[in-house]
Amino acid sequence: MARPIPLRKRLLVRLLITSVLIAICSVAATAWLAVETTTRAIQEEQGQVLTEDMDILRQLSGYAATHRDWSGVGKTVRALSDRTGRRIALTAPDRTPIADSETRNTALPPRAAAAVDPLHTDTFTEPGAQRTGIDPRAVGPFRLPRAERERVRLLAEKRRACFSNNGVQTRITQMPSGRSVLTDEEGTVDGGQVPTPCADGVLNTPTATEEKALAELNTYAGDCLKHVGGKFPSLFAATVDFTDRSMLTRYVGGKAETGIDTTRDQDKKAQECVDGARRQQLEPYVAPAAELFLGRGDSAVPHFDMSAANKAKVTGVAGLVLALTVAVTVLVATRLVRPLRALTHAAQQPPEQHVRVPVTTQDETGILAVAFNDLADRRERMEAQRKAMVADIAHELRTPLTNIRGWLEVTRDGVVDPDPELLASLHDEAVVLQRVIDDLQDLAAADAGTLRLHREPVRADELLEQVVAAHRVAAEAAGVRLHTAVAASKGSDGSHGSDGSDCTPWLDADPVRMRQALGNLVSNAIRHTPADGTITLSSRRHDDEVVFEVADTGSGIAPEDLPSVFERFWRAEKSRSRRTGGSGLGLSIVRQLVTAHGGTVTVTSELGSGSVFTLRLPDAR
Repeated sequence: MARPIPLRKRLLVRLLITSVLIAICSVAATAWLAVETTTRAIQEEQGQVLTEDMDILRQLSGYAATHRDWSGVGKTVRALSDRTGRRIALTAPDRTPIADSETRNTALPPRAAAAVDPLHTDTFTEPGAQRTGIDPRAVGPFRLPRAERERVRLLAEKRRACFSNNGVQTRITQMPSGRSVLTDEEGTVDGGQVPTPCADGVLNTPTATEEKALAELNTYAGDCLKHVGGKFPSLFAATVDFTDRSMLTRYVGGKAETGIDTTRDQDKKAQECVDGARRQQLEPYVAPAAELFLGRGDSAVPHFDMSAANKAKVTGVAGLVLALTVAVTVLVATRLVRPLRALTHAAQQPPEQHVRVPVTTQDETGILAVAFNDLADRRERMEAQRKAMVADIAHELRTPLTNIRGWLEVTRDGVVDPDPELLASLHDEAVVLQRVIDDLQDLAAADAGTLRLHREPVRADELLEQVVAAHRVAAEAAGVRLHTAVAASKGSDGSHGSDGSDCTPWLDADPVRMRQALGNLVSNAIRHTPADGTITLSSRRHDDEVVFEVADTGSGIAPEDLPSVFERFWRAEKSRSRRTGGSGLGLSIVRQLVTAHGGTVTVTSELGSGSVFTLRLPDAR
């Protein structure tokens, strides 16, 4: 009796543990991945949204800095909306609509995203940031006409060449006002230190347009500077640096030029005066301040809230998935183990019982059960064949041995004399015994794979003639006629061979074994063909095969016996009479010999009309 399987080694338990571990790992990994992916996606989307918002604000601020009003901003708003997929709306501070990319009459978001005011917010100097100050693109009266821009550019190119000759590499950068300046790799105006030969001051000299604008700026700043305190030179225009990349007018102070000391507080107030004067000067040239609204309809920014409620939901879903996994695993594993247990129980039964198992499924387990039942059937048939073979061998050997022993005993006792006729009878019995033993030896060699073949090219017609010649005497004695018919094959063009002869089929085979196989078929046909009957041996080529046929006009074989004709010791006579000769091994040997040559043998028959045995062997050509 089989030992019980420990619980930890049972297939059901192993499947259950494996499924639980997989489920836990899958749920945990999925939850972690979902949280991480969602969080990362939200962060990336928020960063992308912020970048888009700053770009929109930067472009609209640039529009305001270079236009006196918002009358033509609608086209810009729609283009930005199409590119970003965002809703963009501009309103006055009192929510009066200026431009809106949303054609439907929908409500604006509750709060404005930013204020568009180039006189107080700088979105140009540092991309992606909002700095307090005047947008450098708001140049107003400082914008150079084309002639002055060209003249300043030529001066900049001349100065850049001078810098290059003195070992300082710079590049020409055009400011929003149209003025050309020299900058180095770090963005420093005029490349930091100016070589002495290049310090001519020509490039930085204000043009007529700039002189006019500076005079206006001095007028706006004059009254304010008077209240700052300290003494500020009337040559204030000379302290305005036009090469500054941001184009911000900066107050230098009068200490270096006038020798008058100023305090830090005075410097700060002076800068405020200059900034206020510039805003006053630029105000007619820029669009009025506006409110910028951005959104996606609901104006909600996506977010992932891992609150206690959400954590409870995730935990509940994970637990539900785990419970379902366990339940499904138990159900599936139980159904899987049940037929396996039946197979195990059947396999543990004694072999002689040949137990079968019921096939309850059509999956892999059902296929295994069918294979097990087929194996049991084959084992039962093989056991029956083994028993029958032992009985058949005993029967085949007993008869000639009994005859030989009987005649020898009566001869020894002097009952009969050992005359030539008795010796001939004993010799015939010995030949029968030797033939049975030789047949068994051939079958044993074929079964063990040790049947040796001596292959050589063999002509089909010559092989048939040799077989007919060997059995002609026996056929004539039985009153049976032997015929041969060899079908000549033709070339691909329909002609015969180059020598005018037919292309007779050839095969690569052992001629002795092939004569033995065909001879067994002819001997079998002679025994079962009545007098005046006919046996025809034929050969032909078919595709890549040589086909031999042995057809007789004998008694034929019953349809239910056809599957058994090649079994060992099978005879058509159910009484197992040796009256017709033969040991019942001839057809089995034929099948083994043909199989050893890589061919097949089949039989067709009809009772009362004869039988046809067909051998198919590989063509040697």
